[in-house]
Amino acid sequence: MEDQSLKPIRCKAAVCRAASEPLIVEEIVVDPPKAYEIRIKIICTSLCHTDVTLWHKVDPAFPRILGHEAYGVVESVGENVEGFAAGDTVVPTFMGQCDSCASCAAEWTNQCTAVPFTMGPGMRRDGTTRFWDGEGKPLSDTVAVTSFSQYTVVDVNQVVKVDPAVPPKIACLLGCCGGTGVGAAWRLAKVQPGSSVVVFGLGSVGLAVVQGAKMCGATKIIVKKNLCIFSQLKKPLLFAGKEFGVTDFVNPSQLGDKSVSEVINAMTDGGADYSFECIGISSVMTEAGRGKTIILGVEKDSQPLCLPSFEFLFGKCVMGSLFGGAKPKTDIPILAEKCMNKELELEKLVTHEVGLTEINTAFDLLLQGKSLRCIIWMDK
Repeated sequence: MEDQSLKPIRCKAAVCRAASEPLIVEEIVVDPPKAYEIRIKIICTSLCHTDVTLWHKVDPAFPRILGHEAYGVVESVGENVEGFAAGDTVVPTFMGQCDSCASCAAEWTNQCTAVPFTMGPGMRRDGTTRFWDGEGKPLSDTVAVTSFSQYTVVDVNQVVKVDPAVPPKIACLLGCCGGTGVGAAWRLAKVQPGSSVVVFGLGSVGLAVVQGAKMCGATKIIVKKNLCIFSQLKKPLLFAGKEFGVTDFVNPSQLGDKSVSEVINAMTDGGADYSFECIGISSVMTEAGRGKTIILGVEKDSQPLCLPSFEFLFGKCVMGSLFGGAKPKTDIPILAEKCMNKELELEKLVTHEVGLTEINTAFDLLLQGKSLRCIIWMDK
């Protein structure tokens, strides 16, 4: 039975009522957590390109509350929740980890099969919502995280406890871009010391890949220059890339008759050991090197990825990546410690900070190429 002492909470949330329309900050009602659920007071959240994609998408899930990269404090827990209590500092994640199914026990996958990942909408155990507008009408969630709300309800499998000493901005980024980018280099590709790395797409995830590759000891980290899409940043992104660990840039406009792959092959003695595609363009995916190719971006136009079969005979390996192959409950605390020890400097990804009422400014900054990660403070 549910704890009858738990009551619905009225709070503010940024509601998206139709595709591509400005979000509206309004009062909503958040249900108490059911069994295996945790209600979290969101301290801060940030805007990810996935949120923008879902915002643009014409979808019957509207009206909905977006957001999936966040940091907060446990407000209450439902029945059968163990290991969490009110006051715990936590990171909600779109990936779950139960630690009891065969997949969670395996090293080769991070995709829990007990409570599988779905885009939703709806909580993953029963498919229903925990959010209601002022008129009592349902509001859809986003990947069962829904962080553009002052309070949210998340499945216990998707909540990671973190040290309260970790700055909220850093912990927040570990829930998506930081975990995805660093994890792709560290956990999935397993970048080796002295190796060569190419990163296609130098946004937040791409820069996190760069940091992960540097942390793993890669000595050559190459970025294709014209894929630095955030051209309006106050600090030029190429300079920021150098700060993060980029060693070389390739500018396609300066290659003459040579292709990008030819130049990269020459720079890496025959081809990069690891290539990371972070933007979702199939033609870019084919420019990757001879070794492992990690695909982090969903192809924007639903185009197939076509590669000559003989490339695989020479050892080419293509791998898909969901949350960088990281297991959230296992790896987020490790990455948080590395941030505290300055092995990682994910805080440099934060270029702007706004309050909840300014959330549409965060969208504008990202769409105009002026922001990497914009932190949205719920009580600012």
